[in-house]
Amino acid sequence: MILTVDVGNTQITGGLFDEDGKLVLQFRRTTHMGTSSDELGLFFRSVIRENGFHWQKIQRIGVCSVVPSINYSLQSAFTKYFNCRALFIQAGIKTGLKLRYANPKEIGADRIAAAIGAVSLHPETDLIVIDMGTATTIDVVTKDKEYLGGAIIPGLRISVEALANETAKLPMVEITKPEHSLGTNTIEAIQSGIFYIHLGGLKELCSQYTTSIFNGKKPLVLGTGGFSRIFEETKLFDEISPELVLLGIKKALELNKE
Repeated sequence: MILTVDVGNTQITGGLFDEDGKLVLQFRRTTHMGTSSDELGLFFRSVIRENGFHWQKIQRIGVCSVVPSINYSLQSAFTKYFNCRALFIQAGIKTGLKLRYANPKEIGADRIAAAIGAVSLHPETDLIVIDMGTATTIDVVTKDKEYLGGAIIPGLRISVEALANETAKLPMVEITKPEHSLGTNTIEAIQSGIFYIHLGGLKELCSQYTTSIFNGKKPLVLGTGGFSRIFEETKLFDEISPELVLLGIKKALELNKE
């Protein structure tokens, strides 16, 4: 079996794949910077066992992390509790992509993993990959597997928190799709503004990339990340794949199999 772990700024998402490559378990926990290797190791063992699987059958582990401070504890946890060294998505590993980036070492592991996952699902296809987590990332991958880069913007939660924390009277609000674009109270106005400025910006970036990179031929737009479902009815995405990063980690493990 294969264990894949996506470490984000807000939460850690795990995915367990069986011998046939099927995703059979997903789980989450909050990301805490000071978590010890013992706490992490026991958590992973416990959640796998409590869901009816045998942690002893895990043969390979892959990690995509955007929180460097937790990486040492993770590697120590997997070495001690699973007798297995994890493969971390980082510069120098095989990705199956041609990285056309000024400095490939700067590319976030989450962006690379999502791109690998997108290509594995849709080979020989021009792609725009939008990952909506703490930050929202937009990445362009050509049908020739060229990763060209993209854009990074503040995510929905960051935007809401910034308004609440940096102003005297604006409250924290639930992140949701507003019923109307015209807010008739402060909460509705914030929800509308956050949602539609995000939607409009993403649509504009997709339009720009379609024109400047793909010569007007529409690429396939894939959505992933915790907030992607909020935009499901907006026709922003051609497809939403919540497990895209986990699939990308699994594919990276296959590419780097010794």
